[in-house]
Amino acid sequence: MTLLRPTLLTLACLLAMPSYADDLPSLGDASSALVSPQQEYQLGRAWLSLLRGQVSQLDDPQLKEFVENSVYRLSETSQVQDRRLEFILLNSPQLNAFAAPGGIVGVNGGLFLYAQTEAEYASVMAHELAHLSQRHFARGLEAQQHMQLPVLAGMLAGIIAAAAGAADAGIAAIASTQAAALQEQRRFSRQNEQEADRIGLLNLEKAGFDPRAMPTMFERLMRQYRYDAKPPEFLLTHPVSESRIADTRNRAEQYPNSGVSDSLRYQLMRARVQLIYEETPGVAVKRFRSQLDENPKLDAARYGLAIALTKSGQAQPAREALQPLLAGAPNDITYNLAMISVDMFNNRLDDVQSRVKRMLSLYPSSYSVNQANINLLMKQGRTQQAEQALDQLLKSRPKDPDVWYQMAEVRGLRGNTVGLHQARAEFFALVGDYKQALQQLDFAKRRANNNFQLASRIDARERELREEQRLIEQMMR
Repeated sequence: MTLLRPTLLTLACLLAMPSYADDLPSLGDASSALVSPQQEYQLGRAWLSLLRGQVSQLDDPQLKEFVENSVYRLSETSQVQDRRLEFILLNSPQLNAFAAPGGIVGVNGGLFLYAQTEAEYASVMAHELAHLSQRHFARGLEAQQHMQLPVLAGMLAGIIAAAAGAADAGIAAIASTQAAALQEQRRFSRQNEQEADRIGLLNLEKAGFDPRAMPTMFERLMRQYRYDAKPPEFLLTHPVSESRIADTRNRAEQYPNSGVSDSLRYQLMRARVQLIYEETPGVAVKRFRSQLDENPKLDAARYGLAIALTKSGQAQPAREALQPLLAGAPNDITYNLAMISVDMFNNRLDDVQSRVKRMLSLYPSSYSVNQANINLLMKQGRTQQAEQALDQLLKSRPKDPDVWYQMAEVRGLRGNTVGLHQARAEFFALVGDYKQALQQLDFAKRRANNNFQLASRIDARERELREEQRLIEQMMR
């Protein structure tokens, strides 16, 4: 399936056009006069679909599940009122995280590399949630309404360019024409950063983490990149200064010294990310073995060694590395999923089925466990059961393009041509390619012309997608 992706420059130009803010109705307060919460939600979903079509993403169910669960946990104690959050996990080793209008939360894989503890990771995410709760996007528009070009262009096009790793000369040219607006935006952004730090610290403490992790991470990043000509994107959009560190340190010290600093679960996820960005699995094996030589009780290093051995094709040593972990925590999801991967590699499908069945009984709503079950069903050639499992998964993840991509694959294998085209349509819509999505629905309708009810449902979905496309185009005018 070939994606028809708009260029970053085109998107930046669309976002920069001044008519967007002028067309919005007044809804009572100064910020909502420019963009209402519902319009932020619609804009965020439209922007997310475009971003998905532009960047490489990490297709790791365990990482996705960890990010989603951890951010939802933080949101419960935050000031975020609309918790209809959507997530994107970017395949980049660079340090970055961002929050976009409408509850869009983005995390680079590199955040796990730089944040050495869960509290440090949570401090970054609490800061981003504060941007959402304080509606800094809408307030930025309010502060910029006298400018010819709305701040929308700089905020969203800039995030896309950074997330995509693009050094697009066209975007740079657009930025150079907005010198006055960007200068004012930077001033307002500094105020936003201070507010997000303050509220993020409060959220961090309420969620049970040590607030001191925020200044600790800031301090380490400033030391590490003090003399770098090109610091990571996170430091470009969230500048760290001595005064900012001092302010967060002073505020953090006012809280009780009783919050959680780290967890084994976070360190297990770090090990997964470290392996993703290691030069080869063999190099990762050496590094994790070296860590175990220094500290034989380091469970995260033993787990990292096991998954590195699996990726390098050494199934038996991987099993041996996992055995003591499973002996100590027989019901742990992460360890059991690692053993499932080893046994799948070794074609020990009876063992896999027994373990998956037990994990499903313990954690029936776990995304990663359900994915393991679907992978097993596919390996066994049980495509009908795999489709049924995906149907159930889509009830809780209806906007996940990875699941719709899988569904298209399964329906294709089953010979369900109409269903294949329907699943492809949903996938393409979620990655912002409405032309392909509508084309797939047209293919499905032609195949279903003898089934009036099915053709009617396809017609209805086609109308919905055309309306979504119209709204996006209207927002981007």
